[in-house]
Amino acid sequence: MTRLAKSALLLTLISLAVALAHAQTLSGTVTNGTTNKPAAGDEVILISLANGMDVAGSIKADSSGKFSFKLDASNGAGGPHLIRAVHQGVNYHQIAPPGTNKVDVKVYDVAKKVDGLSLTADVLRFQADATSLQGIRLFVVSNNSSPSVTQMNDHNFEFYLPPGAKIEQLQARAPNGQPIASEPVPQSEKNRYAINFPLRPGETQFQLEYTMPYSGSVKIDPKPLYPAEHLVVVLPKTMHFSAAAASSFKSMNDPNTPDTVVQVAQQTKTSEPLAFTITGTGTISDQPAGAGGAEAQAGPQGGPMNENPQAESTRPGGGLGVPIDAPDPLEKYRWPIIGAFLVLLAIGGWIVTKRQTSIHATGGAGSGASGSSGSRAPFAFGPFAAPITGPGAKAIPGSGASSATGAVGSGTASSASAATSPSKSAMILEALKEELFQLEVERKQGKITPEDYEKAKAALDQTLDRALKRQT
Repeated sequence: MTRLAKSALLLTLISLAVALAHAQTLSGTVTNGTTNKPAAGDEVILISLANGMDVAGSIKADSSGKFSFKLDASNGAGGPHLIRAVHQGVNYHQIAPPGTNKVDVKVYDVAKKVDGLSLTADVLRFQADATSLQGIRLFVVSNNSSPSVTQMNDHNFEFYLPPGAKIEQLQARAPNGQPIASEPVPQSEKNRYAINFPLRPGETQFQLEYTMPYSGSVKIDPKPLYPAEHLVVVLPKTMHFSAAAASSFKSMNDPNTPDTVVQVAQQTKTSEPLAFTITGTGTISDQPAGAGGAEAQAGPQGGPMNENPQAESTRPGGGLGVPIDAPDPLEKYRWPIIGAFLVLLAIGGWIVTKRQTSIHATGGAGSGASGSSGSRAPFAFGPFAAPITGPGAKAIPGSGASSATGAVGSGTASSASAATSPSKSAMILEALKEELFQLEVERKQGKITPEDYEKAKAALDQTLDRALKRQT
C-alpha cells in the first residue's frame, strides 16, 4: 500500500470521526416570525423519538435565540429527535433526523383575533343506509395574517352540526404537521361546537366524522360561520341532492369518481342560506389514492361506512381526502446511513489493504491463492445471497463510497500478480454496503426486531471475514 493511499484513508477516517463527534451536539435558533427577531427566553424542549415521544431535555433560548443540547445515550443520541419551542403558550415543532446537528424553529406571536382568516374549502361528504347517515366534514382554514400571527382563544374555530349528530372523531392538522386527535367543545347554543386548536400562519385542517339517525331523507344546513372559497357536497350517485336555493350550488362531474354526485357553492358568505335536502341510500366506493377531481382536497379512500373503519382511521386524513402522508421516513435517515457506510467501508478498505500488504510480504504464493478464487461470486451463500432491490440500492454508488474502494485499489496496483485483488475487494465492499443499507432500511421501517437485526449484522460480519480469508 502506497503512502498516498494510507494518508487518504487516514484523512477519511479522521474526517468521519470529526463529523460524528459534531453530530453529538444538536443546536439551533428560535426566531420570532412576527417580528423577525430572536425569540429570546422561549422554552426549547428536546424530545427523543427513538421509543415514542420522551422528553430528553429542556432549555431557554438565549438572548440571540440560540439553544444547544448535548446528545448521549441517555437522551437518544443517534436517533431522531423533535425540537419543540413554546412561545406565548403555543407549541411549534421541527424534526431533527439522525445525524442532524442544527435545527431552526420559527414561532409567532399570539392574538385572540386574526383578520386574515378564511376558509379555502368546506367539504361535506355523506353516505347512508336505511337507518343511519354518516358524514365527514373537512375545514381547510388559511391564516394569511400580515404580519404573521397565530390566533388562539377559548373558542378558536366554531362550526354547526345537524340536530341529532353524534361526533365520532375529530382530527386537527397544523401547517406542515401530522393529524392529531382533538376534542370539540359544545357551546351554549345547541349544535354549535368549538375547537381550541391554534390557527398558526399557513393552512390548518380540521376533519370530523359523525353519525345521525336517518329515515331516507334529511335536511342539512351547514350554517357557515366563515366565508369560504368553496363549499362542496359529495354524495353517492344513488342518493339525491336538492338545494333550498337552486342557484347556490352547481353540479359537477368528477371522472375519477363516477359513482358520486358533486355539488359546489363558490365564494360563500357568513350566514348565507345554503341548506339542502338529501334523500335515498348508498355508499361511495374506494377511490385510488391521489385521484383528482372537484373534491380532490377531500376525496375519500373508502367512505365512512367502510367495513373496516379501524384500518381507514389509521390513514392520515381519516378517509376523507387525498391522504396527508408523512414524508418518506427513509429520506431523513438516508445521509446518516450513508455516512455510517462510509466509515465501515473505510475500515473494511484498511483491513483489506493490510491483508494485501501481508500477502506481498510473503511472496507470490498469496497471489496464486487470490487468483484461484476468481470464479467465486461474493455473498453467494448464507442469508445474504439474494440481490438488493430496496429503495437505496441505486442511491449509494454515487454517494462517495467508490472513492474509498478506489483508494484501496490504488494501494495494490503496483503488483501485477495481485491485479485482480482490488476488484474483488471492491466487489466484497460493494456487497457489504448494499446488504448493510437494506438491513438499516428494514430496521428503520420496523420490519426487523432488534434481536434479528443483531443476528443479521453478526452474520454479515462473519460472512465478510470468510470472504476475506478465502481471498488470502
